[in-house]
Amino acid sequence: MTNPPVWVLADPRAGTAAQALGIAERLDVPFRTVALQWGRLAALPWPWPSLAGLTPAARACFAPPWPRLVISAGRRAAPVALWLGRHGARTVHCMRPGFGAGRFDLLVIGRHDRPRPAPNVLPILGAASRMSPARLAAARAEWAELGALPGPRVALMVGGRVRGEGLDMATAATLVPALRRHFPGATILASTSRRTGEAAADRIAADLAGTPHRLFRWGQSGPNPYAGFLAWADVIAVTGDSVSMLSEACGTSAPVLVVSEEPGRHAALAASLYAAGMAWPLARAAEATRHQPLDESGRVAIKIRTMALAPA
Repeated sequence: MTNPPVWVLADPRAGTAAQALGIAERLDVPFRTVALQWGRLAALPWPWPSLAGLTPAARACFAPPWPRLVISAGRRAAPVALWLGRHGARTVHCMRPGFGAGRFDLLVIGRHDRPRPAPNVLPILGAASRMSPARLAAARAEWAELGALPGPRVALMVGGRVRGEGLDMATAATLVPALRRHFPGATILASTSRRTGEAAADRIAADLAGTPHRLFRWGQSGPNPYAGFLAWADVIAVTGDSVSMLSEACGTSAPVLVVSEEPGRHAALAASLYAAGMAWPLARAAEATRHQPLDESGRVAIKIRTMALAPA
């Protein structure tokens, strides 16, 4: 079997992996997904190309023939991508690499992270994602039964602390009541994530009880309707702690509401989406309108082709 010309280094964190995968899927060339598993040395800030952060099993996946293009995301994947670069691969990396920024052929960094201008840096709005027009159309067909639910349909996408013990309970307690005030009688399509935590998910489930809704809790059995919720939503409400979920929501044309305020880079992300007319704070829900879908993965794919990075 011929080795695919593109390798995608897939971090175990789904949101990080989705950035690299979303770009690869838009190149319309075969690619290989290389699942990265981190060992204890991955926590070290490796300042040079290396596979040392990988587990022995993951390192065993790296063998010739080498790819012509590698797409990666996240700080820990940066030394791995550059190691492949030493073997002739062109390198496209999402997010700040932590070191060696000038060594990559293309760096894809969210505007909210305030990247320094450089010839190899492509600033984007939010993050690259897999929520392409084709995927949304497929989800709309796959989850056609959602279209029969009473409107308006409000998708509630719930994240949680990046480092911590789930979504804080004070925030969890406000989500459903706030949406009910702004959208009385709406069907709420709620999805929790790995970072939400059981206690916060329980609170959201209790608040939804007795009202029109569909709830999919992280880890529950059966197909995940997340993409279907996005595809059928008339309005999408997202907690402000998830760069990935906010970017995916903006990949639709539905009005997007940020339903919790977060500090630091997440606040900067929300501000950038507000400025672009892609999202609104929940307090301004009445002003929220539909928008042209955000498609930064598609834009990055075009950039890769124009830079002659894509395999022939």
